[in-house]
Amino acid sequence: MEFQAMVAHETDSGIALIREEVTDDFLMPGDVTIKVHFSSANYKDGLAITPRGGVVRQYPLIPGIDLTGEVVTSADPEFAAGDLVVAHGYDIGVAHHGGFAEYARVPAGWVVKLDGLTPREAAAIGTAGYTAAMSVQALLDRGLTPDAGPVLVTGATGGVGSVAVDILAGLGFEVVASTGKLGAGELLSTLGASSVIGRLPGEGEKLRALGKAQWAAAVDSVGGTSLAHILSTVKYGGAVAVSGLTGGSDLPTTVMPFILRGVALIGIDSAHFPIVQRRDLWARLAKDLKPQHLSLLENYAPITEAESVLHSILDGTHSGRTVLGVTGEF
Repeated sequence: MEFQAMVAHETDSGIALIREEVTDDFLMPGDVTIKVHFSSANYKDGLAITPRGGVVRQYPLIPGIDLTGEVVTSADPEFAAGDLVVAHGYDIGVAHHGGFAEYARVPAGWVVKLDGLTPREAAAIGTAGYTAAMSVQALLDRGLTPDAGPVLVTGATGGVGSVAVDILAGLGFEVVASTGKLGAGELLSTLGASSVIGRLPGEGEKLRALGKAQWAAAVDSVGGTSLAHILSTVKYGGAVAVSGLTGGSDLPTTVMPFILRGVALIGIDSAHFPIVQRRDLWARLAKDLKPQHLSLLENYAPITEAESVLHSILDGTHSGRTVLGVTGEF
């Protein structure tokens, strides 16, 4: 079987993403072979085509940390030809060929059967949206309720942030969306944000060990100084679910928020989330956690335009979620 793939190669001048015709012998071992309908564009995919991006172990590699499509063959009885599925995380797109190709082969233990979501909807949610759902669920598990007060979402126009705003608003929370993008207010308000503010801390604002308590909780995909500021302004007993580091990996904070206000910092990792819990959360994403405005969040591009989309994510000009059409788009 021959098919088209976007393959990342390491060259003397950097990482080149090249459209190639490959055979199924190029695919890596796995129980389930999937005809890929859609992938999506994520920050981690951008790092995969960045020299010294720190996520890919070895080239050449088919990027695409998430994929949706239809099972072609399966050696595992849990899946049958024709099943609609999503697969993301684990080694997909970083050490195992991913979704930027017409076919993918992965272990059955990485695959989720879709029920209540179309492959395109699942791709629109993708890894970033799933991370947002994990973040929201982590806060709910700590007992967060809408009457606790406003919930802050940083990086609110990004993949994680925008879906988090949508999910939280759909659950009845008062959502404050923080973004550095001018002109994003209308979209974020439509997603359900009660108010839209700039990046935190504000320009000229000093970082304090403890600031004015404002937020019942927060979903943060920025990290760095922004996260330090958020921790210092969360109300007593609140929590921050953190999943990103676009603002830096250093955390210039103190123990004060934790020992004087009982604030919890919850790390969110969707890559290695166990498959049983992963499947349970996908089931909820088709029901009570389903984003209500996926059509507004979703941009569409053919897979052959993946490189330009990923560069827009890396340079901070991208908003929402971009679904990458694979089958028939080469």
